Parts: sequence; structure tokens; C-alpha cells
Amino acid sequence: MRAVAIDGSWESWRDAARGLLAEGALPGDVVFCDPTASGDLFSGPPLPVPAPTGVLKVPRRFLDEARYVAHHRSATRWGLLYRVLHRLTHGEAELLANGLDPDVHRLRALSKEVHRDAHKMHAFVRFRRVGGDDDAEAHYIAWHRPDHLIVPLVTPFFVGRFASMRWAILTPDRSVSWDGVTARFTDGVPRSAAPSGDELEELWRTYYASIFNPARLKVGHMRGEMPKKHWATLPEAALIPTLVHEASGRAAEMVKKSTSNGSAAAFVPEGASLEVLREASKRCRACPLHESATQTVFGEGLGGARVVLVGEQPGDEEDKQGHPFVGPAGKMLDKALAAAGIARSEVYVTNAVKHFKWRPMGKRRLHQKPDGGEIEACKPWLFAELRLVKPDLIVALGASAAQSLLGKTVTVARDRGQRLASPSGDVIVSYHPAAILRAPDDDARDAMFELLVEDLRLVRKVLAA
Repeated sequence: MRAVAIDGSWESWRDAARGLLAEGALPGDVVFCDPTASGDLFSGPPLPVPAPTGVLKVPRRFLDEARYVAHHRSATRWGLLYRVLHRLTHGEAELLANGLDPDVHRLRALSKEVHRDAHKMHAFVRFRRVGGDDDAEAHYIAWHRPDHLIVPLVTPFFVGRFASMRWAILTPDRSVSWDGVTARFTDGVPRSAAPSGDELEELWRTYYASIFNPARLKVGHMRGEMPKKHWATLPEAALIPTLVHEASGRAAEMVKKSTSNGSAAAFVPEGASLEVLREASKRCRACPLHESATQTVFGEGLGGARVVLVGEQPGDEEDKQGHPFVGPAGKMLDKALAAAGIARSEVYVTNAVKHFKWRPMGKRRLHQKPDGGEIEACKPWLFAELRLVKPDLIVALGASAAQSLLGKTVTVARDRGQRLASPSGDVIVSYHPAAILRAPDDDARDAMFELLVEDLRLVRKVLAA
């Protein structure tokens, strides 16, 4: 029996496996010595393997599964991976298609367990703020207890999600810290090494209570998805008994509201911040548009902006990216804002309708104008945004936005440039950038663009006052 040294990482096993295959080593003659796995105790030092040579071709599916299995806690995972790899490269190229094969079945089971554990870590890590009086100096620390050795696996997710923060995630096996540039791995620590709370937890509990959907509550499923072992690090866990107890009454009230007026009001949490509203809007089912849209596209920009720009609805690119005015119309809007001397960061940008309405045309998705019922259903989201931002002036880009704000039919050519009263404040109506793009010729396009810029210069005066 040959004991082969690896350092517990996927890359170390991969290099060792390549060398062993080059030597012709049989799976039954090799045991991998891994310090991260229990039970790998051998008499005498493990032997090195030669450097791999040549290019080894294996199915992409095996590599995808193996990268996850490599982070399982099982001490037998390395031997299983080498056994499957050896079979794939020695006459069983279609092995992975046989789900009844014991090795394939075990490979998939371990991979599934690691996928699930990684998903739990994505969902249940809660950072606590420590040190620093301002955001630039703050550190954020979280403690989590995964079932498997997944810290290196999930680190890219947290780096991407929290790239601008300085943070650390501590676990019993391994820890990782991010300074804004580099991720560094260190030894694991006990729960007592992490902070137990901070001033952000009350905000998180408010957010969780506001997005909790009693109509979809399944207690058994929730217990499976949110194991009690994680509750100690989840600030919202203390709310669960009360939310479950009140669920039936809240669900009945939600149904009553949503069926009586076809409005998003039942989905809009009272007293919520913009961030909480943004998250809650992802669960809106007030009208059928959510069924064909990729996602909700909520407003973005300065929370206390003096000016809010309201468009009609997200377009194809906005639906894909989840941000307002990022497609061709968004580029036209940015051009008009620049011509008027306004930075987009000075304003808050949103849409009257938060889901993309479209019809198929071959492989394309063609914009469809939202009808009056869809505009009406989405009003509570728009008005909630306006209540929080409290702008001095609202710019309605297009007739649909004007209809939502003013409650009546508006003609842009007739009403543009005027300050019109609405329940949310003064409104100026102007052309939607998409209408400019659809102009029949360059002359018409240039003329409409100049009118939009002219209206935005009124906005510039408000911002400068």
C-alpha cells in the first residue's frame, strides 16, 4: 500500500492524481494522506509523487463534481475521486452516465451534500461590525459552523458580494479574511472568538420581519432549510416563534388585500427603508408581469435625492441585470443628463412598473407597453419610494410614468416642461429616452433629445438652488 501526501486541497489531490496515473498506479494500491481528514494515520512518512506530464482529458462533469467532493469532510473522498478518475481514463469513458454505479452514486451524494452546505453558508453568514467610527474604518466579522471544509470553496462568493468591505469569516476548521485586495486563510477558531452582536442586528430583524411571507410558510421545510445549529448566529432567529404563531392571521389579511384591489400594497412593508423595500419587492405577485420577468428592477440612487426620475418600466437589459436604465435607453439618459450638467449620482432613478413586460419575436424580447391595471398595481412601490426619498421635483419620463404619478392620461408633447401637482410632489413631464431612440429619423431624434435636455436643465436649477 502506498501512502501519498496531499495538503487537503483540490489542487494538491489533482496534481498527485495526475502523477499517479502517469505511473500506472492502481486505485487499490494508493491511500491519500490528508491532514484535514480523520483516520489518515500511517506508519512511516508518506511518499511524494512525480510531477504530472502531458494533458489529461476527462469529462467536464467529473471536474465539476470533483471540485465539490474535494471539500467534503469524508476521509474516503480522495480515494473515491481517484477510483472514478482511473475508471474514466481506463476504458469507462461513459461511467458518469450510469447513476446506479456505486462509485458514481457516492460521488453525486457527496457533491450534493457540499453544494447544500455551501448554499447554507451563503444564506446564514451574518457579519457583525467591529471597530471604526465610520464605514471606511469598520471591520465585519462572522462566525459560521459548516458541515464540511468549504471555506475556500465559498470565499469567491463573499469576495464578490462584499468586495468593498473589510471582513473575516471564522469557522472551527479554517478562517478567511478580506482586506479589499487579498483573501487570506488562517486556522479555525471557536465560537467564543467572534463578536456576539452589534447595532446592525435590530435593522436586520426589522428587514427579516418585513419580508417574511406568511402565505408561503411551511414549518417543516423551514426547519430543514434553517437548522437550529445556525440559530445562535442568526439575529432573526429570535423572531421565528412569533412570526410562525402570527402567520395564519397575516396570511389571511394579505389575501384579503391582494384580492380586493389588485394592488402591490399587500407586499409593501410599512415603515421600511429603501433597502428593505428593494428586497421585499422581489416577492411581489400583485400582477402577472412577475411570471415572465427575470427579476424585479427596483429604483436606485441617492436616498435623499432632491430629484427623482421615473421611467415607464425596465427594458430587456434592465431585466437581465436588475438595475434601472442600464440598456440603450439608459445610455441615452446618461447623455442627456451630462448635456444638462447633471451627474446621475445626484438623482434617484426608478420606474413606474418594476417588471419587464415583453412579447417574443424569434429570439428577441420586444417591449410591450404596460396597461392601466399593471401601472395601478405597481403604484404602492413607487409611492413608497417617493415617501422615503422626499424629492423636491419628480421628472416623469414618458406618458406611462406621468399617468402613474398624476392619476390621469397625459400627452407628453402637450404637457412637457410644466410643473404639475401630484400627491407625491411637483412633476415635470418629458420624453422617455427610449422614445428618442425610436424616432423615425435623425432630425426627429435630435429635436426630441434637445427637448429632454431642456427639461433636465430645469432639474439642474432645482439641484443648484
